Amino acid sequence: MKNIHLLVFILVAQCALAQTRQLCVSVDDLPTVAYGADNHEEITRKLIASFQKYRIPAIGFVNESKLYEGGELRAKEVALLRQWLAGGYELGNHTFGHNSYHQVIFSDFTADVLKGAVVTPPLSKAAGLPWRYFRHPYLHIGKTQSAYDSLAVFLTKTGYTEAPVTIDNTDYLFAKVYAMAHRKNDSALMQRIGTDYVEYMEAKIHFYEEASRKLFDREIPQVLLIHASLLNADYLDDLAEMYQRNGYAFVTLSTALQDTAYREKITKFGNYGISWIDRWALSRGVSFDFLANDPPTPTYIEEAAK
Repeated sequence: MKNIHLLVFILVAQCALAQTRQLCVSVDDLPTVAYGADNHEEITRKLIASFQKYRIPAIGFVNESKLYEGGELRAKEVALLRQWLAGGYELGNHTFGHNSYHQVIFSDFTADVLKGAVVTPPLSKAAGLPWRYFRHPYLHIGKTQSAYDSLAVFLTKTGYTEAPVTIDNTDYLFAKVYAMAHRKNDSALMQRIGTDYVEYMEAKIHFYEEASRKLFDREIPQVLLIHASLLNADYLDDLAEMYQRNGYAFVTLSTALQDTAYREKITKFGNYGISWIDRWALSRGVSFDFLANDPPTPTYIEEAAK
């Protein structure tokens, strides 16, 4: 009996020690993604149920253009945001129309940022939650230092904090193919996609853990980017269990950003949208070989999503 108690103690101690990794879950393109079926209520309900089940303090980033149809505000879409806020989940600005900063001029892009903060901030205030974070569409932060600096100054002046991403991935490709299979009622393909997706995301977390150790000699709190899709609504439980199995505790974005790693300067720019870990590596002069072992998206997903 003493041996059993000792074994239990050791297992509990190991679990507590392993639970030092931190992960912020951020969800883009709210209320829901543009592709897929019109099951917006189901997607929102399932995502929030998973957040609650696994105590995930998620943050969602809103494209307010999705709240309108024919120029009229759609009460049903606004109600989806209210569901997030009622659950205590903070919302942020993802611009009005999800334009790329690399494809429009500064004045047009910043106007779209302001236009994306008409409906949601009052909702957040009424729910007693802050409105403070901005997420770049496509993770396009500027093709040059001057473009990046100009936007950074604008965001600071308008009260926003940049919401970086360290675990970038192609969940949107999986989600598009999953939505196609859903429309065809192909449950076998949906299950295959979901299983492969979780395995892919686990490989991604291991890749960025190693990248973090290479850059900082330690693992930093990670910020995961996923989208408000049917795929994630159906498989968020599996993802959450996978992250927990790998020793992750779920934290808020504000908690993750307290780590000194997020004060690392970005000095390398180009026409790409990549993880901040990748940006920091390139800014330190690390070659693109640093990214060589990034887990690939399955070929059948890439082909079907075209």
